Amino acid sequence: MTTAVTLDRREGPYGEVVLRRHDGRYEIIANGCFLMDTSDGRSERLLVDAALTGLGPSVTDPAVLIGGLGVGFSLVHAAGQERWGRIAVAEREAAIIDWHRAGPLAELTAGALADPRVVILHTDLVAHLHTSADRYDALCLDIDNGPDWTVTDDNQSLYGPAGLAACRARLNPGGVLAVWSAQPSPAFEEALRNAGFQQVRTEEVPVARGVPDVVHLGRNPA
Repeated sequence: MTTAVTLDRREGPYGEVVLRRHDGRYEIIANGCFLMDTSDGRSERLLVDAALTGLGPSVTDPAVLIGGLGVGFSLVHAAGQERWGRIAVAEREAAIIDWHRAGPLAELTAGALADPRVVILHTDLVAHLHTSADRYDALCLDIDNGPDWTVTDDNQSLYGPAGLAACRARLNPGGVLAVWSAQPSPAFEEALRNAGFQQVRTEEVPVARGVPDVVHLGRNPA
């Protein structure tokens, strides 16, 4: 084990965000809460795959909104799939965007950021869902450790009736909502159904220790 090295530390409107390097991997910490690192990425890739599969082959050149950028696993995976027609990423932390554009994380995502289908939106995901007029075929959301473990209190509304209604408003008919979580949330499954989503299900991603990561999925009625 090596000592974690802090590469950057920023204070922003949502609190402190830190980039560290530890045992050969990068880690992002927000307000003292571990968010993610570059050690795996299976669940982030499943987030994108499950949404694309859920759309079915009849949807051509689908548009996806990924929230947020994180260490870039979901973005890189989506950019590696030719089927996506437009790939938008909502990230509220300027520091994280900087780390990808001109910092240590550029080595992971430079190719994806150069893809003409990709656009980075420096915006709060929750606000974007409520105020934007953009429509998408898929929403792949990974801004917290799950519906029951949010990074900031402001994010809690995303998983309730108002937030899920905003998700449906941004989705085209038949569009897919995919939400990453560090643990299963039966209450969130029920919230999806109550919000009018159909074909609600949860896909598991085994992890080395503890309960599996999951992706919660629901379809906007056609």
